[in-house]
Amino acid sequence: MADSPPFLFSPELLSPAVAGLPEEQKRKEEAGFRIRPLRNDDYQRGFYDCLGVLTWCAEPTEAEFRARFKEMQEARDTYFFTIVEFGDRVVGTGCLVAEKKFIHNHGKCGHIEEIAVLKEHQGKGLGLRIMRALETVAKNIGCYKTILNCGPKNEPFYEKCGFHNSGIEMSNYLEEGREGYYRG
Repeated sequence: MADSPPFLFSPELLSPAVAGLPEEQKRKEEAGFRIRPLRNDDYQRGFYDCLGVLTWCAEPTEAEFRARFKEMQEARDTYFFTIVEFGDRVVGTGCLVAEKKFIHNHGKCGHIEEIAVLKEHQGKGLGLRIMRALETVAKNIGCYKTILNCGPKNEPFYEKCGFHNSGIEMSNYLEEGREGYYRG
């Protein structure tokens, strides 16, 4: 059986302007940050370290990572994990989940999830780049809107990204009670 393709989705869904830093930004920041789709070998590059900035991730094995990656890949045109790479390390990540609808002429709604940047790289505009990359993907796959949930402390960041408060998030956790950190 052949190995699965290395990327979760086609890099062509990311525009060249999103994937590389504009020249003026390269002068202001460290060069070498690159946005690309998640790859099936990013376990070794610190993908879970990024997710750990957000919440608890357990300690999955590489085999468990690859199995979940394959599941997501097989759910074609649904999961779009994007990462920021610096050298050979994953330093930021975010995900677009495409929900297929019956409303809006069978449109798609993009759910933005798991935006995270390693602490040592925060404040460099990488979160905004991830958001722009995910918006580009959403447009390229035909989403009519993107939505996300966030806490009050993150609201100003998402407003800078073009989002506005449009309701109340509600949750019903179906797992046994845990501290807030473990619930995400």
